Amino acid sequence: MRVSPAQSAAPATGPAADDDVPVEALGDLYRDGITACRGAFEPAWVDQIGRDVAAAFEEARSRPDGAVGRGPQRWYVEIHPEQLTGFVELVTHPWVVSVCRAVLGDEYEIVELGFDTPFPGAAMQPWHRDFPMPAQTRRQRRLTSLAFNLTTVDTVEEMGPFEIAPGTQWDDGADFDHGMFPPRERYPRYQQRAVRKYPQRGDISARSALTVHRGTPNVSDSARPVLVLGVDAPGAGNAAHHDMAVTRAYWERLPPAVREHLPCPVVDRLEPIRQKHTIEGLVMGAAE
Repeated sequence: MRVSPAQSAAPATGPAADDDVPVEALGDLYRDGITACRGAFEPAWVDQIGRDVAAAFEEARSRPDGAVGRGPQRWYVEIHPEQLTGFVELVTHPWVVSVCRAVLGDEYEIVELGFDTPFPGAAMQPWHRDFPMPAQTRRQRRLTSLAFNLTTVDTVEEMGPFEIAPGTQWDDGADFDHGMFPPRERYPRYQQRAVRKYPQRGDISARSALTVHRGTPNVSDSARPVLVLGVDAPGAGNAAHHDMAVTRAYWERLPPAVREHLPCPVVDRLEPIRQKHTIEGLVMGAAE
């Protein structure tokens, strides 16, 4: 099911809302740690997202702590929903909604909106997960959060595609540095499992941020921005690491189906977000 800029923000119907979607996504996520929907959005809609991301990056880099480094020539920026023209269309897409409900429950919470951009010259990242394994996941083998990724460009090898080691979301991680970085002697196992992803404009994926992954070197002349939407099950607690907010006027315009999943503060005036989700082990890139 494609969503174009002119479509209503209300959830659409079509193939992406098929009853098989939750079953397929659950299988992919619990087996591999990642799943995807090809051609979910029109490329023209994604191009507007790309313009919004570019504008947000320029604004963020103009002030202290507006962007955080994730390695050489690689930056992460968190933004408010109002900075993204297609926020409502994104979070009400039937595939996104069905995956959230199937994995995280009907009361899922949207806690993060941002983007990661490897620019030309971005280096290889070390293998890592985005945060330590929660106790609930370790004890019950239950996923309590998802990261949705939407590329704003058509990915090719030279841009340094995202690389993931399927099935590693269940690695205990007790000996990982800071609970996120596996010891180097574990690298051959990840390299054996490694799969590089080449999404095109309009594709969207969902993954467990616990699945071990890395960014690869960008040897092209182009940046590769990727939008990130973070979603929690109730009580997962990742909202504490983010500062997303909306204004009262924007809140009043949001459909009820969005408001009920958006637990962020409602304010009179938005303040620029000072990035605080630093991952120290990524700042220097991988030591090969």
